[in-house]
Amino acid sequence: MPTSTDLPFELHADADLVIDAVYLGGTSGNAGDDPINKLLSVGNVGGFRPLGSVTKQTVRYVVLYTSGIDPDWPDELDPRTGIFVYHGDQKTPGRALHDTPRKGNILLRDIFANADGGPQGRSLVPPIFLFEKASPGRSAAFRGLLVPGGAAIRPDERLVAVWKSAKGQRYQNYRAMFTVLDVGIVSRDWLADLTAGHPLTDNAPKPWLNWIRTGAYQALTAVPNATHRTRDEQLPSDAVGKQMLAAIKSYFEDEPTEFEHCAAQLWQMMSPAVSGLVVTRASVDGGRDAIGSYGLGPVSDRIELTFSLEAKCYAPDTVVGVKQVSRLISRIKHREFGVFVTTSYVGQQAYKEIREDGHPVVVISGRDIVDLLRERGFGTVDAVRDWLRGEFPRGAED
Repeated sequence: MPTSTDLPFELHADADLVIDAVYLGGTSGNAGDDPINKLLSVGNVGGFRPLGSVTKQTVRYVVLYTSGIDPDWPDELDPRTGIFVYHGDQKTPGRALHDTPRKGNILLRDIFANADGGPQGRSLVPPIFLFEKASPGRSAAFRGLLVPGGAAIRPDERLVAVWKSAKGQRYQNYRAMFTVLDVGIVSRDWLADLTAGHPLTDNAPKPWLNWIRTGAYQALTAVPNATHRTRDEQLPSDAVGKQMLAAIKSYFEDEPTEFEHCAAQLWQMMSPAVSGLVVTRASVDGGRDAIGSYGLGPVSDRIELTFSLEAKCYAPDTVVGVKQVSRLISRIKHREFGVFVTTSYVGQQAYKEIREDGHPVVVISGRDIVDLLRERGFGTVDAVRDWLRGEFPRGAED
């Protein structure tokens, strides 16, 4: 059975689904080049591709396809935890949450409702296969077998209807959280069983069967080999994201120290367990732009870790070097950690030293800021400027 990491288009019909394998697209120059349609009995377009009817609840399996390039609704796989965040298909103002042509949000609603229904309900949840756009052309990479929710995800966070706005109009879409199961290969034999309507066979992956029977999540987790991110990985790749960072840089141009307040708030938005956050005065900061605590454990008996925060409002082409990072590291005491927030990126040497020397420093770069603001509904340049004017009026450009 072919299991090459780059499987030729003509071999897809007999191939297994292998984690992170790339299934090459065709060369005809049309939608028929889609490899997923050759691998599985689903359509060749769209993010939701079910085999069966969503409205009649006869779906036998589902393909979730992500391009990974929608800046307003960013899908994200965390290989460390095996958690995958996916957004629904209602992205048009003027429509109701479940009013979508491909019925994707109805499918999400039903999947998560059944997942909470014990073994009988979970047996109604179809297997979900995650694919992501890859290169070249229409190629796609298999990212895993999903089940809704996760061991560390609160029930009220698994499927959430999120409000956003576009051109002054508000609308809702789903934000769904899944777990990638510890399944390295989905066999062609099980795919045949699913197509025939027989999911619970000996060919089914054991972690999937165990989830159906007990609700236990056996996640596929992996620690990345890379110890630091590249410049491109730290900066947004799309034009709007770059413009959002430029808007922040311009906003604090005349009062760069005011960015410290912005950086502190961004860190708190990213980490709700932060408390006692205080922005220090520039004349007495001792190399720390802000200090605070991060709480761990139950609310009734928490421990608090102290942190120091450093902020640099730089242009995207201005690198944060060893000198700036060393300044923060030198201020970190025993049992403390640091947070470095920048609108640009940390250079390779500085980043490498942080990670290889084991310094407890969180790096929040330009892309992280853009992703965070988009998650909070500030996905345009105008929205970012409005947020800045409202939160940090002392830095406003009147």
